[in-house]
Parts: sequence; structure tokens; C-alpha cells
Amino acid sequence: MAHLLSASCPLAISLTSSSKNSVKPFGLNQTFFNPQPLSNHPSLKALLFQEKKPKRRRRSCVFLATATSQQAPPETSTNNNNSPSKPKRVMVIGGDGYCGWATALHLSKKNYQVAIVDNLVRRLFDHQLGLESLTPIASIHDRISRWKALTGKTIELYVGDICDFEFLADSFNSFEPDSVVHFGEQRSAPYSMIDRSRAVFTQHNNVIGTLNVLFAIKEFREECHLVKLGTMGEYGTPNIDIEEGYITITHNGRTDTLPYPKQASSFYHLSKVHDSHNIAFTCKAWGIRATDLNQGVVYGVKTDETEMHEELRNRLDYDAVFGTALNRFCVQAAVGHPLTVYGKGGQTRGYLDIRDTVQCVELAIANPAKAGEFRVFNQFTEQFSVNELASLVTKAGLKLGLDVTKMTVPNPRVEAEEHYYNAKHTKLMELGLEPHYLSESLLDSLLNFAVQFKDRVDKKQIMPSVSWKKIGVKTKSMNP
Repeated sequence: MAHLLSASCPLAISLTSSSKNSVKPFGLNQTFFNPQPLSNHPSLKALLFQEKKPKRRRRSCVFLATATSQQAPPETSTNNNNSPSKPKRVMVIGGDGYCGWATALHLSKKNYQVAIVDNLVRRLFDHQLGLESLTPIASIHDRISRWKALTGKTIELYVGDICDFEFLADSFNSFEPDSVVHFGEQRSAPYSMIDRSRAVFTQHNNVIGTLNVLFAIKEFREECHLVKLGTMGEYGTPNIDIEEGYITITHNGRTDTLPYPKQASSFYHLSKVHDSHNIAFTCKAWGIRATDLNQGVVYGVKTDETEMHEELRNRLDYDAVFGTALNRFCVQAAVGHPLTVYGKGGQTRGYLDIRDTVQCVELAIANPAKAGEFRVFNQFTEQFSVNELASLVTKAGLKLGLDVTKMTVPNPRVEAEEHYYNAKHTKLMELGLEPHYLSESLLDSLLNFAVQFKDRVDKKQIMPSVSWKKIGVKTKSMNP
């Protein structure tokens, strides 16, 4: 996959203030990177990209960062008995992404000790495909520095690829997480359907990365709780109710409770199915504790934490590769582009506000799975069809004086366009989820936000350009 990641240089980062012989996190006030020979730093293993070699892997470029200030002492939290306790340590893999960044800030605000592990490849995808977030987003270093300046809370940063197990092992041994929140996967179905190389990258990155996380937990942190971001797309659109992970069936007079059948609809969704099977197996075989959050489609951009400063602002994707339905529709309405309804528009899915994403993750961490337990929670709050979303955006846009229309676009995906859909989602509610339902005021806020940044919209990125049926072997250029 060298052609996918060739723009980046392998990085290994260490803070000289620690005595642990392992990969260390970035500091907040660090000097300019100084190249160091790998032979002088045998413990520096972090890579943004690793090439396949017939024998031993080689690391071609390593940088050392040094801290010029001492970190503040960790904050203390309070347990249910109102007595001081050591703050729980949470590793957020993929913490520079859309859901991961919002989650990392939320958990830090709640007095968890947070570390972000990320290879920053999501930003590279934008450069490769000629895309850009609607919102300008600061670098991960500026984001973390700003958070520290505003709150006094430290978020540690490990830059590297979790597909490199040596980097991941060093990160585990350095940070010693009590929980791992795993967002670190290529998350776009259209991206996985561009061409063969992206399909292979998606499955390799997602499946191997998750396997490495499972082995790291087994080897180094047996009591660590894995909170894995799954997807409702694993289930497909069956003509029966969708249960939360498991279904009890009676066949030929015998009854059993089994994993709910999977009907993935892209190479991305298939990678998530493979993840679920691997996690379920390791829970049974090794006693790992894991919660799989099968998340619906996320919308919105604002959380209490990201609104504290413009450098904490989250990304918002509106393009046809990474943008989600409601976010795309709001941006399209803001710039006067007809809402792009794929096919008949009856495709129905579960949706949730990004504020509920961070709340769900926190609830899963605070109420961990038992040793050997593989829990599955369906993580969404409401169901909508594409046509229903288009109607809601049209109505809200008219109130703001926007001329909102819609257009039918030939569906680039292979999916049912009219179907039964009724998915259960009670377990997170039972744990205390207080949902933010899609209201007129929320739509007004999202539309006004899109209008605020409409000058950053590249209209050439709105129409779909990836076809499920036309995917081929040749690497496809996506540049406009």
C-alpha cells in the first residue's frame, strides 16, 4: 500500500522526562524535531507507515522530540462512594478523527487520564482525494496544546500505526490503559469501494489493527476493557427486527441464542464483521472483556468541549466519500445545491447526535463488560429514511430563507431502497443515556453552521463518484 501512504514519514516520538524504556507521548512544549539514528534509540518503534519486506521490517526515518516543561500532576476523580480514587486511564485509538476527537475531549473533561493513539492518516486521505473538511481544523498538536491551556488537563499523544505491533506494544506499556476506545479504522464505505487497493487497505488496516489491539490487551493489560466502535451496517436490512447483537431462535425443536446474522454491504462493513468475530472469539478464548458499539449514522459537529475554542473545533465532512447523510444535506442546502437523494430514498438507518456518541462511550467505560463477556450495544437514538431527512432539512432551510430543493441521483450503492427496518436500542438507555433528539433547533444550528463556512465548500465534491458495481483493479485517481 505504498502508493496510499507515501506522503508520510515514519515517526517515533519520545519524551526525555520519563524513565520508561518505551515509546513516550508528545509533550505540549516541545523542541524542533531532531533526526536520530534508529540504532541509537532501539526502543523507538512508532511508525506512520510500514512497508512489506520479505524478512525483517526496516524503519527508515525516526525523530526524537524533547519536552521543555513538566506535565501537570494527574487530576483525581471521585468514585461512587465519593472518596478520591486514581483516575482511570483511557487510550483513544483514532483520537484525531471525527468521533475520536470529540470523545477524547469529553473523557478528559470527565477527569479520565486520556491518551490519543493515531497515525494521522485520515488527514492524508483528504490530500489524496482532494477533499477538505467544511470546518478548518487545527493540527493534533495545536489541539492538544489548546486543551491543556484552557483546562489544565493533559492528553498524551502517541503517533504511530497500530498495525505495527511493536509500536502498539510500547504504547500500551508506556500508558498502561484501563480501557481502550477503538475508533482507529478506515470508516468510509465509499472509500473501501474506490478500487482494489483501497479495499485491501481498508480490510488490512481495520482487521489487523484490531487483532493487534486484542493481542496487546492479552499480553500487557489483561483487565483492560475494550470499547470497540462497530456499525449498524453489520446487520444490513433484514425483514425482521434487529436485536442487540444476539438473537434467540428455535429450529427443529431446539432453541439457542446466537450472534445476530450479518449482511454487510461494502468491504468496509465486512471489515467490521470480521472485527466482531475476532473480538467474540478472544473474549471466549482469552477472557477479554469487550463492548461492541454498533453505531448508527452520526450527525452534528458541536460538543460542549469542541465549542470552547476554534482550535478545538471538530471536522465536518460533506463530500460523497466521507460525509454522512444529514451533514451532507445541511451543507448542500447552505450552498444552494439540490439535496442528493440516492435512488428511491427509502433507505432507513439509525441516527444519533455526536454529543450522544461521546455519552455512549463514557457509559460503556463506566459500566465495563465482565471478563470473557462480549457485549453488543446498538448505538443510535432515532430512525429516519433518506427521504425523511431530506424533508426535515427542506423545512428547516425554508425557515432560514434558504431555497432548498432535492434531486434523485442514481444509487451508486448496492442496497435495498425500500425495506423494513426496526432495530432495538435499549441497552444504552438502560445505562443512563440522555439522548439529544433531532429537533428543529438542532437543525437550525447545523444549517447556520454550514452557512457560516459555505465559502469553504467545493461543489465538485458533492455528487457521488464511487460506484459499487464499477470498482476495479486499477488504482483510481480521485482528484477533481
